[in-house]
Amino acid sequence: MIYPESFQVTTPSERTIEIRRDFHAPRQLVFDAFTKPELVRCWLLGPEGWTMPVCDIDLKVGGSYRYVWRKEGVKDMGMGGVFREVVMPEKLVATEQFDEAWYPGEALDTTVFVESGEVTKITITVLYESMEARDTARRSGMEYGMKAGYDKLESLLASLAAGV
Repeated sequence: MIYPESFQVTTPSERTIEIRRDFHAPRQLVFDAFTKPELVRCWLLGPEGWTMPVCDIDLKVGGSYRYVWRKEGVKDMGMGGVFREVVMPEKLVATEQFDEAWYPGEALDTTVFVESGEVTKITITVLYESMEARDTARRSGMEYGMKAGYDKLESLLASLAAGV
């Protein structure tokens, strides 16, 4: 079962964006897909044509992560941050900052994984430094890229669960 209709993006406060999506997979598997570089590289790509040549994750409080996306004919896009909280397989809290910031300041991402039956619900709350930063991020087309990535993640989780 696939849950693309569960994808929602809202702005619950002046400085936050909240993203929700359900996946037909065990919580541990979804958590792994968010935290293991060999899995992250398979889905956190956005629209077609992008690759992730750099995906480094030091999954511990104080550890850092770094992603670089590449697409032919487009300048590389890099971002990274530091983990502030890691509760396996329930919660991740990490800073987020792009190399060439397209919104002012740094953001704080809180990702919560909740298993209910055969479904894992993820909720990502992104706290920006200002309403201006939040609104800039919202206008960027981030929803399109995230939706494409989550659809890839759904396929990846199905193949992992099937042992492919």
